[in-house]
Amino acid sequence: MIRQNLGRSILSIYLVLACLSLALHLLLAFFCLSVLQTVCVPPTSSSSSIPRTDIQQHQSISHSSSSAVSSSHKLPSISHDEEHHKLNANTLHRKEKDSISDATEREKKLIGARKGIQKVKGHSKLEALFEHPLYNLPRPELQDDDWLLRVKTNEHSSDRGSEEEEMKESNDDDSQWQSASEEESYDKVTWTSDVETHPPWLRFHLGISRWELYNRKDPNLAQLTHYLATQRVLSAVQKTGGTQLKLLLSFPNYGKALLKPMKQSRDAETNANLFYFSDFERHNAEIAAFHLDRLLGFNRIPPVVGRLINVTSEIREITTDRRLSRTFFTSPVGNVCFYGQCEYYCSTEHPVCGQPHALEVSLATMLPDLAIAPRRSWRSPWRRSYSRSKLAQWEKDPAFCDTVKQTPPYNHGNRLLDVIDMAVLDFLMSNMDRHHYETFEKFGNETFLLHLDNGRAFGRHSRDEPSILTPLKQCCRIHRSTLLRLRLLSLPVFRLSDVMRESLVQDPLAGVAPLLSELHISALDRRLETVLQVVQACQEHHTDVIYDDLEGYDQDYDQ
Repeated sequence: MIRQNLGRSILSIYLVLACLSLALHLLLAFFCLSVLQTVCVPPTSSSSSIPRTDIQQHQSISHSSSSAVSSSHKLPSISHDEEHHKLNANTLHRKEKDSISDATEREKKLIGARKGIQKVKGHSKLEALFEHPLYNLPRPELQDDDWLLRVKTNEHSSDRGSEEEEMKESNDDDSQWQSASEEESYDKVTWTSDVETHPPWLRFHLGISRWELYNRKDPNLAQLTHYLATQRVLSAVQKTGGTQLKLLLSFPNYGKALLKPMKQSRDAETNANLFYFSDFERHNAEIAAFHLDRLLGFNRIPPVVGRLINVTSEIREITTDRRLSRTFFTSPVGNVCFYGQCEYYCSTEHPVCGQPHALEVSLATMLPDLAIAPRRSWRSPWRRSYSRSKLAQWEKDPAFCDTVKQTPPYNHGNRLLDVIDMAVLDFLMSNMDRHHYETFEKFGNETFLLHLDNGRAFGRHSRDEPSILTPLKQCCRIHRSTLLRLRLLSLPVFRLSDVMRESLVQDPLAGVAPLLSELHISALDRRLETVLQVVQACQEHHTDVIYDDLEGYDQDYDQ
């Protein structure tokens, strides 16, 4: 009896141990399976570099972001790019391809470094500047007429057509537009009246108002600059007009950008004997001008970003411009070069060359097409004569501003003060090439000025050009908000050179080399002091120098 009970107890113990062993093996199997799944999930190309601002916005651009790649390579999942890669493999030598991959890796590293700087910098001078009340002034509520473009909804639609068409539209969402251009390598996208479906460039267009080109706090700006720096290039053609070489690039979701190539090193200073209208246009000047305009609180230059592009695969092999394609050649040291056709510096003596294929460029966001948002070009009253011997009227007449004040549209409103704002910007970056400016026709004379075409800025750091400040000296007028921000930027806690340096680090090309040399950046402080001295001299002789555009604002701007 005792043996029988003992046998049953041992059997029960064996059963319990077997169950425990089985349970442990099952837990171990589930754990291993979960670990393997986590390791095998491939990282997405967009999530590592897109600045995340809003979960819904990130989801809305997931389709276009999935096609965003670095400027020197393509994802193998795209069939068009596979064929393109095979073509390159058959035409380029292994040594050349290695140099392209080196440029690609360098671009990856600099984008990663930029992200790291943004994460660890904490409360920097730039962040503190943009948190200051002078950069967060209350704005009047915008009305429908204060927006440049609006999405037409069903309620505002006109020209309905026949009853049959109206019935058909009632079955479908007539605010929806679908792309059917896949054969041209464009993305198949669906845009509706919902802003979440719009690509970044279209959101930028819809954000233009009567008073500014963009809102600095708009999270779409980060997505737009990322888009310009990473999207696959579909076509490249030379832009007509202008005196120097510029290209128009097209992207998969119908976005466009204006390209200006690197033509000289960053440290090269313009020859003192060279006339301003014969100077090179500089790609880094366009980028730096955008950042400086933003630091001054103007927001009147379209977003510009730097990028490394492949001269062969992203221009030469995809261009449909025969005039441009005929100007490509390989230099004696193996670099791929081109020179295009233009009035200045378009010849074999002034080529644009890759290293051997990688080329630094600036990409500026294109404004809305003139067909839907016409612009008016105004001749600047202080335009230079563009002659080697003749002087302009303002250079001969010290009282020239009195004539301007009596001439429309400068005889009322803020137009004259906005021209002086533009003169301050040009003096800080030493831009003598401001012969015209533009405004959007829709807003008439009550709107801001567009600060376009800044390629001849930042040419000389060793010499200041006082004649650029002539509008301020002759008129002795300035916006109060502009003056307060200039004084703010002269304080050590918000020094202009410091915030400019920090702002430029955010550009993708900053990892290759600083966009501006330290000599150019330090020159900003010297020139800012000159501007404030001119204002001080005006205040000593005039009583109506500062024009108030900050009603009720606390004047204690130093805090």
